[in-house]
Amino acid sequence: MTGLLRRWWERYFHDEEALLLLLLIAGGMLLVGVLGAVLAPVLAAIVLAYLLQGPIGLMRRYRVPHPIAIALTFLLFVGALAAALLVVLPLAWNQLLRLTDEIPGMLARGQELLLLLPEKYPGLFTEAQVQGWIQDVRAEVGEFGQLLLGYSLGYVNSLVTLTVYLVLVPTLVFFFLKDERQISGWVVARLPAERPLINRVLHEMDIQIAGYVRGKVVEILIVGGASYVTFALFGLNYAALLAIAVGFSVVVPYIGAAVVTVPVALVAYFQWGLEAQFVYLLIAYGVLQALDGNLLVPLLFSEAVNLHPVLIILAVLVFGSFWGFWGVFFAIPLATLFKAVFTAWPRAVREFEGGATETDGDAPFSGPGVRSSGRDHEAG
Repeated sequence: MTGLLRRWWERYFHDEEALLLLLLIAGGMLLVGVLGAVLAPVLAAIVLAYLLQGPIGLMRRYRVPHPIAIALTFLLFVGALAAALLVVLPLAWNQLLRLTDEIPGMLARGQELLLLLPEKYPGLFTEAQVQGWIQDVRAEVGEFGQLLLGYSLGYVNSLVTLTVYLVLVPTLVFFFLKDERQISGWVVARLPAERPLINRVLHEMDIQIAGYVRGKVVEILIVGGASYVTFALFGLNYAALLAIAVGFSVVVPYIGAAVVTVPVALVAYFQWGLEAQFVYLLIAYGVLQALDGNLLVPLLFSEAVNLHPVLIILAVLVFGSFWGFWGVFFAIPLATLFKAVFTAWPRAVREFEGGATETDGDAPFSGPGVRSSGRDHEAG
């Protein structure tokens, strides 16, 4: 057993740089897991500054001086943040309050519809079953009311935290943009001078994460904006609130679109019933989702490494349980990180008689569902 473990260790951990990379990844995950709440403004600012490198790079291609590109990009960011806080957020909040006030009436109408099921379909539903469903719904609504009460009691604390974030995050974003070269140079100076493995992984992840995160933000804005226009044209109640939910649903692959369809359909049903307007809205919403999945996603993420759907769902579940919304948002980049590390990981090669060699196989779940770049094969 000792010899087997020794050979396994020598095969996968014989390289000092590989051990350093493993320690850096483990240390980063531990730091976020332990101090994530404290470092949340810093992490949010790093993500935003990373996103804003795209507009800065675009301006630099048109020979805009670097300081001016930073200033214009930061002003654009501040303007977008002010519009979200002064226009979108109050509108969505007012619609949420209205929806909360109308929930009891919706529940009463839903209860009436449920009580009609035993009369219309006596062979499928019994009165006891329907009463049990009604009790379950009441229990869930009671828990939701307690949660809402607890949130309202902590509203002052949340307001103070939001105010701190609104001051700290833009300030940190500005300095991350302004001093990006100094900060990155300081970090690089702490790494070994010879680091081909780390450079390969960082280069791969810079391409993948930049493309994914920026593409996902653009997808959220386009899907959310198109949903709002669609809902507003149909006159659907709570159009802004539902559009925001639909926009953020693209963060969770496969699951988000299915989950957000439920409130959209329920609001439309309680507003119009089984009328033609209800059917037309669902058709338009289905077309919007189809365009997102079959047109927008391929356009935005054509250069991203595709992962098997099983790995995507596992990444969403695992990282979402660790870090909540941010874990879900970065689930695919993090899964891509582990895949890039696995592909680039140095492994001992054993020579056999006749000159044959044995190396480990390709990355897990590779095949038609996974598209690796040429850098992956070179790194492997």
